[in-house]
Amino acid sequence: MNYSSVNGTSTVTGNQRDTFTTAVTKNVIVTALCISINYINGTLVHTFRKHQIFRSNPRYILFIHLVINDMMQLLLTTLLHIISYALHTINVSVCLILLIITILTTLNTPLNLAGMAVECYIAICIPLRHGQMCTVKRTYILIGLIWVANAFSTLPDLFILLATEPLQFFHSNLFCARDYVFRSTYSLKKRNASHIVCLALVWLTLCYTYFRIMFIAKEATADIKKARNTILLHGFQLLLCMLTYVRHLFEQGLLYLLPKQHLAVRFASYIIVQILPRFVSPIVYGLRDQVFRRYVRRYLLCKVSIGNHPETATMSNMKPSMKPH
Repeated sequence: MNYSSVNGTSTVTGNQRDTFTTAVTKNVIVTALCISINYINGTLVHTFRKHQIFRSNPRYILFIHLVINDMMQLLLTTLLHIISYALHTINVSVCLILLIITILTTLNTPLNLAGMAVECYIAICIPLRHGQMCTVKRTYILIGLIWVANAFSTLPDLFILLATEPLQFFHSNLFCARDYVFRSTYSLKKRNASHIVCLALVWLTLCYTYFRIMFIAKEATADIKKARNTILLHGFQLLLCMLTYVRHLFEQGLLYLLPKQHLAVRFASYIIVQILPRFVSPIVYGLRDQVFRRYVRRYLLCKVSIGNHPETATMSNMKPSMKPH
């Protein structure tokens, strides 16, 4: 079938249809990518939970929140993608629950990236105050504020829907896409305005932190270089996330280059916009960070043992020094 995405879901357009084999192949690819990425992310979460060194560090707390958020977002968008092929329409009430959580997790990503950039800036540019400003308690408060802020941004759409649609609408079945459910012009205008404000603030935060780190450095030490590269990766990831808001223009550009490949372009757009940003997250800290990589490598390869566990090795090295002289 022919589907074009609307904020992570799909809409039927035109008369073109995928063959059964093509439809199954696309869904298998999407499901395989979802399972693979969430396996890596699940390993990162398991590593975080098993070691106190990560649970007491605001940087890793923000990172693991981003990972969990991405896991939820990827799982829901994959589910909606499969539903669009398998069932086509579902109950509006069920669709609302899936859409609201998907929208919230999508909006959480830019704000989480901004928080991580600020923490990185404080660690490099104000190191003496980092311990006071970036505490575990304040980090969890920041995560709570991210969810609350995005809830206040999303709930007006629900209130507008309740005020403008008849009761039978919520008992009907329809294609589960944001523009099919929140179809009021007020919702569209509010959404565009909130996206512009949010992304402008996040971009200003990333640019400010990056240039402050760059200019404050007297010497190009390894830590400062790594901080710069990390914020650049945040910017790249945010750029990928922004494709969600300009997806229609992105697809139109691809269709201009490949005018006869409508179905392929829309599927490629889904992979690039919805899945690729989720793939970047574990790379930023999980695989680039030396400390995290040392711990997570054993879990990723399912080779955890007492003898080669980092904490066990550390304790073994400490034992000789504890013997009485």
